[in-house]
Amino acid sequence: MSLTLPSTDSNTSPARKQVLVFRELPPDQLARLTAVHDVTVADPRKPDERARFDAALAQAHGLIGSSFPIDAAVLGRAPRLQVVSSISVGVDNYALDVLQSRGIMLCHTPGVLDETVADSVFALLMATSRRLVELSQLVREGRWTKNIGEDLFGSDVHGKTLGLLGFGRIGQAVARRAALGFGMPVMYHARRPVDLATQAPELQGKAIHTPLPALLAQSDFVVAMLPLSDSTRGMVNAELFAAMKPGAIFINGGRGATVVEQDLLHALDHGPLRAAGLDVFATEPLPLASPLRTHPRVTPLPHIGSATHDTRHAMAALATTNLLQALAGERPAAVYNTLEPVQNLFRDRIGVQSG
Repeated sequence: MSLTLPSTDSNTSPARKQVLVFRELPPDQLARLTAVHDVTVADPRKPDERARFDAALAQAHGLIGSSFPIDAAVLGRAPRLQVVSSISVGVDNYALDVLQSRGIMLCHTPGVLDETVADSVFALLMATSRRLVELSQLVREGRWTKNIGEDLFGSDVHGKTLGLLGFGRIGQAVARRAALGFGMPVMYHARRPVDLATQAPELQGKAIHTPLPALLAQSDFVVAMLPLSDSTRGMVNAELFAAMKPGAIFINGGRGATVVEQDLLHALDHGPLRAAGLDVFATEPLPLASPLRTHPRVTPLPHIGSATHDTRHAMAALATTNLLQALAGERPAAVYNTLEPVQNLFRDRIGVQSG
């Protein structure tokens, strides 16, 4: 339910700001906010809370939440807004150009979810290659009446070649699991080679920056860990699928809209793909009518990459810290957009709007 949480301090400080929480926060993080600011909690995804969300926008100095589009129309109803703190790494739900033009700081939560997402991606790779979901269902439905035949065999993971599209922190964490844990040669494609000596010394000699055609032709598993931007939207298309090794398995743990889903389906039905494991989709939740939902060689997950209690709490804690620091005129722990120093950015507006 939506609620407004005012200060318990009768001597309200002029530095207190109006904060709008648009996705549920853990109680301890909500308490951190209410200790120093006036907080409205309203989830715009819930019909009975949308009006309250819209009303709170007019006074909000700070927003915190995730998984809801903060587009130009929303920002247009928030004239006092100084900072948006996203409980996510990805920022494709935000109108970046509007935020930049208005000098509104955008913060996010990199780092704290890297290992958890890498766990999920590698688990999806394992499940897809060994057909774990399909075979578990065989047992659940009482169809396991004899030893399985070759038609239900999976494929090995250890020793096979992994190709990574994107090689940021999460991609490097996936590479560690593959190279160090499963003896997999790792190739990656990125705009420029990563300095492994300083960023990931354990991967020196084990992860090789590779031209895209060679990576696609040689990889037994192609894992996309791409952020969504104008340059990556629809990047994984028919041309890339056609260039993949026959029998390859495709995994997407980045953003759904980086893949042309119709091209993926064609590659599954007509070659060269053996299977696909997907944690993300162009439209989420995945529509019931989507062929990806029931395709026999697709292992779909409901975007669970960072969905553990520990990691989601750590993300919320970092997002709360970002917001508190920004509203205090300090440099937040994790700023996404590049703006002027906070003390200059907020100086005039804090003076005008502190009342």
